[in-house]
Amino acid sequence: MSVTGSKARRDRIVHLATTTGLASVEELSQLFGVTASTIRRDLAKLTTDGRLARTYGGAMALAAHPEASLRQRVGEAFEAKQAIARWAAAQVRPGETLLLDAGSTVGALAHELRTAEDLTVATTGLTALQALSDVETVHVECLGGTLRPLSQGFVGPLTEAALERMTFDRVFLGTDGISPELGICEADLRQTRLKELMARRADQVYVLAHAAKLGRRPFHAWTALCEGWTLVTDDTADPAVLAELRARGVATVTTTPERAPVDPHGDST
Repeated sequence: MSVTGSKARRDRIVHLATTTGLASVEELSQLFGVTASTIRRDLAKLTTDGRLARTYGGAMALAAHPEASLRQRVGEAFEAKQAIARWAAAQVRPGETLLLDAGSTVGALAHELRTAEDLTVATTGLTALQALSDVETVHVECLGGTLRPLSQGFVGPLTEAALERMTFDRVFLGTDGISPELGICEADLRQTRLKELMARRADQVYVLAHAAKLGRRPFHAWTALCEGWTLVTDDTADPAVLAELRARGVATVTTTPERAPVDPHGDST
């Protein structure tokens, strides 16, 4: 298939991402007969214009589903999530008891903890369970309950009851969006209720969120950000938002992702 003109090609990319859910750089390059560098520039332009969300190796439509599935979110801001996860893992000490939320960034942290020694990890997320299920040096507790298929996390009264049996040195929370005024945004009120309870059971609270989530208000369920919590994000975060968070007593940490070098010989179509 040949599509002439960058505007027509970008319109077609948005259509494909919307109808199929995901679009990879390799597939799009072959489909349109242009270089991968050209496709990457197209995706960057479409992301800047607010028409697509970048993922690791491709893009997904913003409106493909009101709440993106965990599968769709795993590749989004991949390098940023890895940097955040590495920083978070470096804070953990042997012998600690941790609480891990559901979500792709917290799931990346669970993977980083595979080399940890003498930890107890309780989690509400299937991703963390899968990452740590075969690690002999990590004792894993599953806080069961009602499984939300989109988030691959447990919520509800059974999860909340299990939380009452434990306390934690650190809790690591995920989020769909962050507002300095409103707090942590989620798709489901059960999720925000659970995050509040999780935070109450831990000595130190961390919110792991890449920069694109700052200032986002995709849903109408909220958990307040409390003084003394720490937001861990990446170095593209809006300085004004970070400053407002700090003014409200929330500590902020910015990490630097390992970004791939730009191809200087790419097609400039």
